[in-house]
Formats: sequence, structure tokens, C-alpha cells
Amino acid sequence: MKPKGFGLGLAKGLQLTLKHVTRPRMTTQYPEKKLVPAKRFRGVEFAWNPRLCTGCLTCAKTCPQGSINIISHTTENNTYWVDDFQIDTGHCQFCGLCVEICPYGALSMGSQYEGAKYRRDELVLGAREMMKKDRQPSAFTRPWFEEQRERQTLLIYGETEKE
Repeated sequence: MKPKGFGLGLAKGLQLTLKHVTRPRMTTQYPEKKLVPAKRFRGVEFAWNPRLCTGCLTCAKTCPQGSINIISHTTENNTYWVDDFQIDTGHCQFCGLCVEICPYGALSMGSQYEGAKYRRDELVLGAREMMKKDRQPSAFTRPWFEEQRERQTLLIYGETEKE
């Protein structure tokens, strides 16, 4: 005795395959043309604003991997001054806890997705590198950055660019 719907799963699978075969291609030539990630994308970089940072070490204490190293000292006014700020992205999980916990918004995730390096010591981000002007902060936990970001081109809207 045959079960009901024999071969129905096969027909549904072939229907889905034919649907995707006939749609237009959405290939991007990667090195020449880079896609814009989502506005809240957590990239493999960090942006740090030293004017907002008070040196409270909250981000370093929150990091589960201990990949944040901050050297600071107190001034005569009983405030902290940050001497050195480093994040080892080789050990970082990019979980975003340090960004979420920062009470002053001095640290934010970046939007870069190309973070490969040849040497392990090149993965340590120093304060100067995190303060560069070309760093675009992500809107992850910082919604006020959404207006500054470009519209993403990761093809989730079903749009293809015509050349």
C-alpha cells in the first residue's frame, strides 16, 4: 500500500530549486566593489572617543576574555586620565559587552568586516588606531549613529544595482 503524498517532498524541493535558478543573479565582484553592511553590524574594529572616556575601566572589567587593557592615573582633581588604551582583537569575541556597559558612550563597535592580519601582534588595536577619523561607528547599542550610516547593500531588500 502506497503512503499518501508519495513524492510530494521531492516535487516541492524541485519547485524551490527551479525558483532560485530562474531568478537574476546577485553576485558582487568583491575586491573591486565592497558591500555596505547593516547599520547595526558589529564589525572587527572599535572606535574610541577619548573626550568622552573617563578611564573608569568598566569596559575592561566587563570583558569576558580580558582583551581590554587600560592604563590610567588620577589627577589632582580626583579624576582619571587615560594613558594607554588597547584592545586585543585576536582574543576578542566581539560580543559587544564593553560597548553596552560604557556609561559615557566613549567606546563603540566599528563597521569594518576585513580584519585579517598576517601577524598576531597586528591584531592589537591601540588608542591612536581607534581614534582615526575613517572609523565609522556601528549603530549597535548606539541608535543615534543610524542617520550617519549608509543604506546597506547586502541584498536583503531584493534590489540589485544596475550597471
